[in-house]
Amino acid sequence: MPKSHRKSRPTGGQLPKRPRGDLLYGRNAVREALRAGRRHFHDLYLAQGVKESPVIRDIQALARQRGLPVQRLDRRVLDAWLEGANHQGVALRAGGYPYVEPDAMLAHAASLNEPPFLLLLDRVQDPQNLGSLFRAAEAFGVHGVILPKRRAAHITPAVVNASAGAVEHLRVGLVTNLVQAMKALKDAGLWIAGLEAREDAVSLDEIDLRGPLAVVVGSEGFGLSRLTAETCDWLVKLPMRGRINSLNAAVAGSIFLFWAMKARKVTQSSQS
Repeated sequence: MPKSHRKSRPTGGQLPKRPRGDLLYGRNAVREALRAGRRHFHDLYLAQGVKESPVIRDIQALARQRGLPVQRLDRRVLDAWLEGANHQGVALRAGGYPYVEPDAMLAHAASLNEPPFLLLLDRVQDPQNLGSLFRAAEAFGVHGVILPKRRAAHITPAVVNASAGAVEHLRVGLVTNLVQAMKALKDAGLWIAGLEAREDAVSLDEIDLRGPLAVVVGSEGFGLSRLTAETCDWLVKLPMRGRINSLNAAVAGSIFLFWAMKARKVTQSSQS
């Protein structure tokens, strides 16, 4: 019998070299990346012995639809390639994340006949917080997310995993100067609301969130930078009753986005 040419990792000896490109990992992250189809994909890797499940079947079906080669590897290969990350037996080699310009976000909102609803992140550096904010942004109908090029986390495989793949469905842009981007959005008719837990901030339940809006969330532990805060139309705080007077960036930002979504949904329903 001829030997199979199916690729797999040998049980001993040197590990295969890590392939180039982004290695997306985690079942939900990989499935959503394939569903979104916004990147160029190269190979799908499954750990030998990975249990069949609806998500695994979806991933394999999506890979077949895109003509991707599927390789079965010893789980330890994925462990080594991904430096111990919780890959759940699945990895996808893909091209870089397709960033877009802010104008594309505004055009997307216009195509939906909706007032723009954007999220701006000021120096958010923790991948878990960033992933959680992307997940909330996708869930609550944000048309685009803007990140500064410097002093902030960008879209890495860890962030894709933390967002459960939600970021693959979002329009995300990188800007050199966040304050200048905010001014350009103001010129385009958007109001800028910065989330900031301080005494002189306006309570979230006292402002109108129904029109063209950009929500700005600051970094963990530091909040908004001085120039970012000064450029906002409003500084907004969450109405709180407990003894803990602050929440982390991801939780606070998610609450803000949900609140805005509710306000905007009422407006859209009244206009329909």
